Amino acid sequence: MGETRVDLQHLLEDLRDAYPGALEETILTEVVANSLDSGATCLRIKTYPASSTLTIVDDGSGMRRRDLVRYHDLAASTKTRGHGIGFAGVGIKLGLLVCEDVVTETRRGKEHVASRWHLAGRHKAPWKWIPPSGLVADHGTAVQLKLQNALSPLLDEGYIEETLRRQYQPLLEPEFDEVLGRHYPKGFRFEVNGLVLTRRHARSTESSRLAVCLAGKRKPTAVGYLTRSESPFPEHQRGMAISTFGKVIKHGWDWLGITPAASDRVAGMIEAPALSAALTLNKGDFVRVGTRGALYLGYRKAIQEAVSQQLAHWGDTRETDDKAKRRAVRPLERDLETVLVDLAEEFPLLASLVERRPGGQKRLPIGPTGVSGDGQAMLAASLVSQAEDVRGPALPPESPTESTGAEQTSKETQIESASQAEPEPFPGVAVVPGPKGRSKPARYGLNIRFESHAGDPDLGRLVESTVVINDAHPAYRRAAASRSEGYHIALAVALALARLAVPPAEEHEFVTAFLTHWGEALDRSPRGPRKRR
Repeated sequence: MGETRVDLQHLLEDLRDAYPGALEETILTEVVANSLDSGATCLRIKTYPASSTLTIVDDGSGMRRRDLVRYHDLAASTKTRGHGIGFAGVGIKLGLLVCEDVVTETRRGKEHVASRWHLAGRHKAPWKWIPPSGLVADHGTAVQLKLQNALSPLLDEGYIEETLRRQYQPLLEPEFDEVLGRHYPKGFRFEVNGLVLTRRHARSTESSRLAVCLAGKRKPTAVGYLTRSESPFPEHQRGMAISTFGKVIKHGWDWLGITPAASDRVAGMIEAPALSAALTLNKGDFVRVGTRGALYLGYRKAIQEAVSQQLAHWGDTRETDDKAKRRAVRPLERDLETVLVDLAEEFPLLASLVERRPGGQKRLPIGPTGVSGDGQAMLAASLVSQAEDVRGPALPPESPTESTGAEQTSKETQIESASQAEPEPFPGVAVVPGPKGRSKPARYGLNIRFESHAGDPDLGRLVESTVVINDAHPAYRRAAASRSEGYHIALAVALALARLAVPPAEEHEFVTAFLTHWGEALDRSPRGPRKRR
């Protein structure tokens, strides 16, 4: 009888490549994530360049002997998604790729054990019990890496501090004590070579608080800030960052789908612990399908609203698309819904943009970025009904009614109540609403937005669920001059979606099928065949 063999080294290399950053950065951030999940209040890091050794010690709950045995198995984590950020079970295993050996010492109660582990060839990673060397005092876990490269950045104190500040920024800023204190009630601190990393307030010329609340709840479930400066921020600080349990997941403006007029002078951060349930394996993104995808999209919509409010208050929003562009986009958005539903069966990766309803009905709701009412409610209804384990019981649904002035006043009061800690209502507060009746079909999902990117060779690009059309591209300007923007936008959308739906060799086939279905959608439109402009 045969047995399945695993090329362990190749598997670890594939896992390494799945992470967005450098391997050394991944190892460091994964070890910190495991320490946070263990209830640690302090993480001590010491570098020994002379011996090419890095030692990381936490004061968490530690592991029992049987837990340390499982620790050496790949993907054997006992953690539950949504209850921390170290759920993947691959963490320190990646260290085997750059280390001569990995020593792990842990202490929990009366159990004090240690092991030595290394990669021996492509198929084996043997480990053995060793006597504890006393790295852990009362309780916690220590990891000691004997690095192969004497010039590894993991031996550089400056690199370690910069990585910790960038990847775990909310833990080092008092602005997030309110929301993170619920998960880390005793606080958390980093020590690098005996020096505690200082906590710093976000500094800029002007700053404003952001908050996101669940419907019917006063206490924010996501908090943050938006700052702007008279001079440009450094490149790595620009944009809006989102974190969960103190770990920064995404950064920039693209993920949010909003860009200020002076994007290089605005920065911000928002912490949303509930989004840990929607993390991808590499903790570099959020899933966008199923229940977890609905969780992320619902929060993202509320964050968009909060950021947009504050930017509008500052007068730092981009000018909205002119009427000519919107006239070209409105009928096209309706036709795109039909096209993508038709293509979803042939190109399965498009399914993430198509909503499947009970009974097999499919629908791709599409609408402009600024419209958040009904679409936000639909996403939030999915949040409430399917992600109760993250937030608690849902509110009972309201009876379907037409929106009235009194109802609108109630919504405004609800938003204001979310900011009870402030002396008066402020911009930058948004609510993820609970389920409610709707008088109209929801419209959300794929959006079309125009931006000017001179010199960019692409006609458009897909960012989250938005296709950004480059209106500075010479081809767009020629199309506008000949009044054929509609065809140009359809082509740009097809090219942008092709990168999502098919491998490069099949992009031409996809674009051809997309434009063919688009032409058919125009011909069978209830408004009658229209000129393909």
